[in-house]
Amino acid sequence: MLNKTYSFANAMGCCNCFGFIRRPRRQRPKHTISRNNNISQELLLDDDIEDDDRSYSDSATNTSSGDDGERKARPKRSEDILNLRVENDKMCRQCPVKETYKVVRTEDEYGNKMINEYIRECKIGSGSYGKVALYRSSVDGNHYAIKAFHKSYLLKLRVAPSETAMTDVLREVLIMKMLEHPNIVNLIEVIDDPESDNFYMVLEYVEDKWVCHGTGPACSLGEDIARRYLRDIVSGLTYLHAHHIVHGDIKPDNLLITRHGTVKIGDFSVSQAFEDDKDDLRRSPGTPVFTAPECILGLTYHGKASDTWAVGITLYCMILGEYPFLGDTLQDTYDRIVNNPIVLPNDMNPQLKNLIEGLLSKDPRLRMTLNDVAEHSWVTGDDGPIPGYLCWCERKCFEREDTDESNMLA
Repeated sequence: MLNKTYSFANAMGCCNCFGFIRRPRRQRPKHTISRNNNISQELLLDDDIEDDDRSYSDSATNTSSGDDGERKARPKRSEDILNLRVENDKMCRQCPVKETYKVVRTEDEYGNKMINEYIRECKIGSGSYGKVALYRSSVDGNHYAIKAFHKSYLLKLRVAPSETAMTDVLREVLIMKMLEHPNIVNLIEVIDDPESDNFYMVLEYVEDKWVCHGTGPACSLGEDIARRYLRDIVSGLTYLHAHHIVHGDIKPDNLLITRHGTVKIGDFSVSQAFEDDKDDLRRSPGTPVFTAPECILGLTYHGKASDTWAVGITLYCMILGEYPFLGDTLQDTYDRIVNNPIVLPNDMNPQLKNLIEGLLSKDPRLRMTLNDVAEHSWVTGDDGPIPGYLCWCERKCFEREDTDESNMLA
């Protein structure tokens, strides 16, 4: 009985990287940062900085405590939650991600480097964990983006007191193995040869990012394009939240655009899983200028609400071509996020103004939810409600219900 009618919210409720970034060290407004120790705007916006000797000791990522009662009350680690979902077959994919345990490096007839069936064409990105290159499959002729990592480097790069970068990468793989949605970058294959130091993620190749990268005041988009992009972002992010995944780093750089103009969410390197509706998180989200005020003020925050705040900042960037709370230093940026009111042009479309103000409420309890956004008059516009998506695990539930009903009637 797959011909049932679903609301946008209900259609997302079923299972009860692209790019490389590193988590910023969190500094709270109550601490003092020397005004002479300026941090460039580039550092606030771009986490793609290479430094092989980095270590991370931010107290916000350290969940250790001598209090046994507090330890017992803490939510499970994302990795434990994800592994349990795998054991219980709660993967929202019709076709599992291909897993390959052999790396064969060769060259094609033109001297181009090959990894297994994939022919290298050019480098398209890099970061603190590895590199991304464009490859073409010699089997199906399609292009793919391949993330390449060195396992030895990941294992020695510490991102938290008890975790290395390998933890982040494996969690990203686990998350992407579970997901399949038209507005999320698809993981195609994982190549992990036990005899090799190399590890690869073969990803769907998404052609471009939108014209506005959020790098200057002249890069704003029109309302029509911004609306179309926002609808895709909300659709993909609602799917993630319904599958109990918090993205943690929604921003223009992690939102890729296909040649048909569809937005796909990528880069799950700081994403986290949660149980039921317990989306209390401790680890710092991805990029300072997109960080919600509650993430700055406390050790714990609600992941879904912080993702929604980042959607609001992204919408602001799309419309106005600049960041609402960007300061001269990291401390100044955090101070503005926590204390400064959102300022919007007087001549802005009143519906759009209402939407941005609702998304950027400082109090997460008063902030608009994604379902609120999906039903907002500016978002629906002339296109109507955002279509619901009947995902694979929800289809399986209905098929089981149909089977049970048939057995009862037999």
